Amino acid sequence: MAEPTKVATPYAVTEEKGRSRIVIHDVHEDVPVLVGFLEYRMDGDVRTILHTIIDEAYARQGWARTLVTESLERFSQDDAKIRSMCSYVDRYMERFPQYRSLLA
Repeated sequence: MAEPTKVATPYAVTEEKGRSRIVIHDVHEDVPVLVGFLEYRMDGDVRTILHTIIDEAYARQGWARTLVTESLERFSQDDAKIRSMCSYVDRYMERFPQYRSLLA
């Protein structure tokens, strides 16, 4: 089974629970740069993933894959179930079926 690769550039992923999103920053410079975020909403005990947004300057470099991988790993650690309304996450789940057990 294929494992998702992550960007080689140093990065930081944090959850902003008050904003219902997980953000990724490029931290290879002195000042972290916001690269993108994965937004979700809570539907009972299920996190519904709404969309994944990556800044155009970072597009097609693996940042979205890294963000989704890190997000799903966090959800898994929390024993959370997910539902996807995001086309990127849908394609990701097809490519990396090991995360399908998270689906509600």
